[in-house]
Amino acid sequence: MQLTGWYPVYLRELLLFRRKCLRPGYLISAGLVPLMYLTVFGLGLGGSVRLAGGDYLSFLLPGLIAMTSMTNAYACVASALCLTRLYTKTFQLLVQAPVSAAGIVLGEALAAMTKGLFAAGLLIGMGLLLPGQFRVTPLLLLATMLNSGMFACLGVVAGLLVRSHEETSTYTNVFILPMAFFGGTFFPLDRLPAGLRAVVWALPLSQTNVLIRREHLDGPAAAALLALAAYTTLFFVIGMRRIQRYSE
Repeated sequence: MQLTGWYPVYLRELLLFRRKCLRPGYLISAGLVPLMYLTVFGLGLGGSVRLAGGDYLSFLLPGLIAMTSMTNAYACVASALCLTRLYTKTFQLLVQAPVSAAGIVLGEALAAMTKGLFAAGLLIGMGLLLPGQFRVTPLLLLATMLNSGMFACLGVVAGLLVRSHEETSTYTNVFILPMAFFGGTFFPLDRLPAGLRAVVWALPLSQTNVLIRREHLDGPAAAALLALAAYTTLFFVIGMRRIQRYSE
Protein backbone atom coordinates (compact mmCIF):
# COMPACT_ATOMS: atom_id res chain seq x y z
CA MET A 1 0.00 0.00 0.00
CA GLN A 2 1.54 3.27 -1.17
CA LEU A 3 0.74 6.60 0.50
CA THR A 4 2.06 8.75 -2.34
CA GLY A 5 0.87 12.36 -2.36
CA TRP A 6 -1.14 12.42 0.87
CA TYR A 7 0.51 15.58 2.22
CA PRO A 8 -0.55 17.97 -0.61
CA VAL A 9 -4.13 16.69 -0.24
CA TYR A 10 -4.02 17.30 3.50
CA LEU A 11 -2.28 20.67 3.17
CA ARG A 12 -4.84 21.97 0.69
CA GLU A 13 -7.73 21.12 2.99
CA LEU A 14 -5.86 22.52 5.98
CA LEU A 15 -5.24 25.85 4.23
CA LEU A 16 -8.92 26.10 3.34
CA PHE A 17 -9.87 25.26 6.90
CA ARG A 18 -7.47 27.86 8.31
CA ARG A 19 -9.32 30.60 6.48
CA LYS A 20 -12.59 29.89 8.26
CA CYS A 21 -11.79 28.14 11.56
CA LEU A 22 -11.62 31.35 13.61
CA ARG A 23 -14.60 33.06 12.02
CA PRO A 24 -17.41 33.65 14.53
CA GLY A 25 -19.93 31.83 12.36
CA TYR A 26 -17.83 28.67 12.17
CA LEU A 27 -17.00 28.72 15.88
CA ILE A 28 -20.67 29.08 16.74
CA SER A 29 -21.75 26.29 14.38
CA ALA A 30 -19.04 23.93 15.67
CA GLY A 31 -19.84 24.50 19.32
CA LEU A 32 -23.54 25.32 19.38
CA VAL A 33 -25.04 21.80 19.27
CA PRO A 34 -22.80 20.27 21.98
CA LEU A 35 -23.27 23.42 24.06
CA MET A 36 -27.05 22.99 23.81
CA TYR A 37 -26.80 19.36 24.93
CA LEU A 38 -24.44 20.35 27.70
CA THR A 39 -26.80 23.05 28.94
CA VAL A 40 -30.03 21.04 28.67
CA PHE A 41 -28.82 17.65 29.89
CA GLY A 42 -25.76 18.49 31.94
CA LEU A 43 -26.74 21.71 33.70
CA GLY A 44 -30.52 21.47 33.38
CA LEU A 45 -31.16 17.81 34.23
CA GLY A 46 -27.79 16.84 35.61
CA GLY A 47 -28.57 17.98 39.12
CA SER A 48 -31.36 15.40 39.42
CA VAL A 49 -29.35 12.50 37.94
CA ARG A 50 -26.86 10.55 40.00
CA LEU A 51 -24.51 7.92 38.68
CA ALA A 52 -22.30 5.53 40.57
CA GLY A 53 -18.84 6.97 40.80
CA GLY A 54 -19.54 10.65 40.08
CA ASP A 55 -21.86 13.40 38.96
CA TYR A 56 -23.77 13.32 35.69
CA LEU A 57 -21.99 16.31 34.17
CA SER A 58 -18.64 14.55 34.44
CA PHE A 59 -20.18 11.50 32.77
CA LEU A 60 -21.83 13.53 30.01
CA LEU A 61 -18.84 15.65 28.96
CA PRO A 62 -16.65 12.82 27.61
CA GLY A 63 -19.63 11.47 25.69
CA LEU A 64 -20.31 14.87 24.15
CA ILE A 65 -16.63 15.18 23.22
CA ALA A 66 -16.83 11.83 21.43
CA MET A 67 -20.08 12.78 19.71
CA THR A 68 -18.73 16.18 18.64
CA SER A 69 -15.54 14.76 17.16
CA MET A 70 -17.61 12.11 15.38
CA THR A 71 -20.14 14.44 13.78
CA ASN A 72 -17.63 17.08 12.71
CA ALA A 73 -15.02 14.67 11.32
CA TYR A 74 -17.64 12.67 9.45
CA ALA A 75 -19.81 15.49 8.10
CA CYS A 76 -16.95 17.68 6.85
CA VAL A 77 -15.41 15.10 4.55
CA ALA A 78 -18.62 13.32 3.51
CA SER A 79 -20.22 16.56 2.34
CA ALA A 80 -17.04 17.91 0.73
CA LEU A 81 -16.35 14.73 -1.26
CA CYS A 82 -19.94 14.61 -2.45
CA LEU A 83 -19.70 18.18 -3.75
CA THR A 84 -16.31 17.74 -5.43
CA ARG A 85 -17.41 14.46 -7.03
CA LEU A 86 -20.85 15.36 -8.30
CA TYR A 87 -20.91 19.13 -8.77
CA THR A 88 -17.53 20.87 -9.06
CA LYS A 89 -15.92 17.74 -10.61
CA THR A 90 -12.56 18.54 -8.99
CA PHE A 91 -12.31 15.14 -7.37
CA GLN A 92 -11.83 13.59 -10.80
CA LEU A 93 -8.72 15.74 -11.24
CA LEU A 94 -7.39 14.50 -7.93
CA VAL A 95 -7.89 10.88 -8.95
CA GLN A 96 -5.97 11.52 -12.20
CA ALA A 97 -3.10 13.22 -10.36
CA PRO A 98 0.00 11.24 -9.26
CA VAL A 99 -1.57 10.54 -5.88
CA SER A 100 -2.21 6.98 -4.73
CA ALA A 101 -5.66 5.86 -3.61
CA ALA A 102 -4.36 5.36 -0.08
CA GLY A 103 -2.79 8.83 -0.21
CA ILE A 104 -6.12 10.41 -1.14
CA VAL A 105 -7.93 8.65 1.69
CA LEU A 106 -5.20 9.52 4.20
CA GLY A 107 -5.02 13.18 3.18
CA GLU A 108 -8.79 13.66 3.22
CA ALA A 109 -9.20 11.72 6.47
CA LEU A 110 -6.43 13.65 8.26
CA ALA A 111 -8.02 16.94 7.22
CA ALA A 112 -11.43 15.83 8.51
CA MET A 113 -9.77 14.49 11.65
CA THR A 114 -8.21 17.91 12.25
CA LYS A 115 -11.62 19.54 11.97
CA GLY A 116 -13.13 17.02 14.37
CA LEU A 117 -10.36 17.59 16.90
CA PHE A 118 -10.80 21.35 16.60
CA ALA A 119 -14.51 21.08 17.48
CA ALA A 120 -13.76 18.62 20.29
CA GLY A 121 -11.09 20.96 21.63
CA LEU A 122 -13.66 23.75 21.91
CA LEU A 123 -15.85 21.50 24.02
CA ILE A 124 -12.94 20.37 26.19
CA GLY A 125 -12.20 24.03 26.88
CA MET A 126 -15.82 24.61 27.88
CA GLY A 127 -15.76 21.56 30.14
CA LEU A 128 -12.70 22.78 32.03
CA LEU A 129 -14.56 25.98 32.91
CA LEU A 130 -17.57 24.16 34.39
CA PRO A 131 -17.95 22.84 37.93
CA GLY A 132 -17.70 19.10 38.41
CA GLN A 133 -15.21 16.27 38.35
CA PHE A 134 -14.33 16.43 34.65
CA ARG A 135 -10.64 15.84 33.96
CA VAL A 136 -8.63 15.63 30.76
CA THR A 137 -6.87 12.26 30.89
CA PRO A 138 -4.42 10.69 28.39
CA LEU A 139 -7.05 8.12 27.44
CA LEU A 140 -9.60 10.87 26.80
CA LEU A 141 -7.20 12.55 24.38
CA LEU A 142 -6.28 9.24 22.73
CA ALA A 143 -9.92 8.22 22.35
CA THR A 144 -10.80 11.61 20.85
CA MET A 145 -8.01 11.33 18.28
CA LEU A 146 -8.91 7.76 17.33
CA ASN A 147 -12.59 8.60 17.15
CA SER A 148 -11.97 11.56 14.86
CA GLY A 149 -9.77 9.50 12.56
CA MET A 150 -12.20 6.58 12.49
CA PHE A 151 -15.23 8.66 11.54
CA ALA A 152 -13.16 10.71 9.11
CA CYS A 153 -12.42 7.45 7.26
CA LEU A 154 -16.11 6.54 7.42
CA GLY A 155 -16.94 9.98 6.03
CA VAL A 156 -14.62 9.33 3.08
CA VAL A 157 -16.51 6.09 2.39
CA ALA A 158 -19.87 7.85 2.60
CA GLY A 159 -18.69 10.70 0.38
CA LEU A 160 -17.67 8.18 -2.27
CA LEU A 161 -20.93 6.21 -2.07
CA VAL A 162 -23.60 8.92 -2.18
CA ARG A 163 -25.24 9.72 -5.52
CA SER A 164 -26.63 13.15 -4.58
CA HIS A 165 -26.05 15.77 -1.94
CA GLU A 166 -29.44 15.01 -0.41
CA GLU A 167 -28.34 11.41 0.12
CA THR A 168 -25.66 12.50 2.59
CA SER A 169 -28.39 13.33 5.09
CA THR A 170 -29.77 9.80 4.67
CA TYR A 171 -26.45 8.27 5.68
CA THR A 172 -26.26 10.68 8.60
CA ASN A 173 -29.76 9.83 9.80
CA VAL A 174 -29.22 6.07 9.46
CA PHE A 175 -25.71 5.71 10.87
CA ILE A 176 -24.52 8.82 12.72
CA LEU A 177 -27.64 10.09 14.50
CA PRO A 178 -28.58 6.75 16.13
CA MET A 179 -25.02 6.33 17.42
CA ALA A 180 -25.11 9.81 18.92
CA PHE A 181 -28.15 8.94 21.04
CA PHE A 182 -27.71 5.21 21.69
CA GLY A 183 -23.92 4.86 21.77
CA GLY A 184 -23.47 5.71 25.43
CA THR A 185 -23.28 9.48 25.09
CA PHE A 186 -26.14 10.36 27.44
CA PHE A 187 -26.55 7.26 29.59
CA PRO A 188 -24.60 4.09 30.47
CA LEU A 189 -25.07 1.24 28.02
CA ASP A 190 -25.95 -1.20 30.80
CA ARG A 191 -29.30 0.58 31.18
CA LEU A 192 -30.43 -0.68 27.76
CA PRO A 193 -32.43 -3.93 27.37
CA ALA A 194 -30.15 -6.94 26.99
CA GLY A 195 -31.01 -7.62 23.34
CA LEU A 196 -30.51 -4.04 22.23
CA ARG A 197 -27.40 -3.66 24.38
CA ALA A 198 -25.55 -6.35 22.44
CA VAL A 199 -26.19 -4.53 19.15
CA VAL A 200 -25.39 -1.06 20.47
CA TRP A 201 -22.22 -2.29 22.18
CA ALA A 202 -20.74 -3.18 18.78
CA LEU A 203 -21.18 0.35 17.38
CA PRO A 204 -17.96 2.32 16.85
CA LEU A 205 -19.06 5.25 19.03
CA SER A 206 -19.97 2.89 21.88
CA GLN A 207 -16.40 1.63 21.93
CA THR A 208 -15.13 5.20 21.95
CA ASN A 209 -17.33 5.99 24.93
CA VAL A 210 -15.91 3.00 26.78
CA LEU A 211 -12.32 4.12 26.17
CA ILE A 212 -12.86 7.84 26.71
CA ARG A 213 -14.26 7.33 30.22
CA ARG A 214 -11.58 4.95 31.52
CA GLU A 215 -8.94 6.22 33.89
CA HIS A 216 -6.36 3.56 33.01
CA LEU A 217 -5.65 1.16 30.16
CA ASP A 218 -7.34 -1.84 31.74
CA GLY A 219 -9.05 -4.78 30.05
CA PRO A 220 -12.19 -2.97 28.77
CA ALA A 221 -10.10 0.00 27.61
CA ALA A 222 -7.67 -2.26 25.72
CA ALA A 223 -10.55 -4.13 24.06
CA ALA A 224 -12.16 -0.82 23.02
CA LEU A 225 -8.82 0.42 21.71
CA LEU A 226 -8.41 -2.67 19.52
CA ALA A 227 -11.99 -2.31 18.27
CA LEU A 228 -11.40 1.31 17.26
CA ALA A 229 -8.20 0.37 15.46
CA ALA A 230 -10.04 -2.41 13.61
CA TYR A 231 -12.91 -0.13 12.59
CA THR A 232 -10.50 2.56 11.39
CA THR A 233 -8.54 0.07 9.32
CA LEU A 234 -11.74 -1.35 7.83
CA PHE A 235 -13.11 2.06 6.83
CA PHE A 236 -9.72 3.12 5.43
CA VAL A 237 -9.42 0.00 3.27
CA ILE A 238 -12.99 0.33 1.98
CA GLY A 239 -12.34 3.96 1.02
CA MET A 240 -9.10 3.03 -0.71
CA ARG A 241 -10.81 0.25 -2.69
CA ARG A 242 -13.59 2.61 -3.75
CA ILE A 243 -11.05 5.08 -5.14
CA GLN A 244 -9.11 2.32 -6.91
CA ARG A 245 -12.34 1.32 -8.68
CA TYR A 246 -13.52 4.88 -9.24
CA SER A 247 -14.94 5.38 -12.74
CA GLU A 248 -17.16 8.47 -12.74
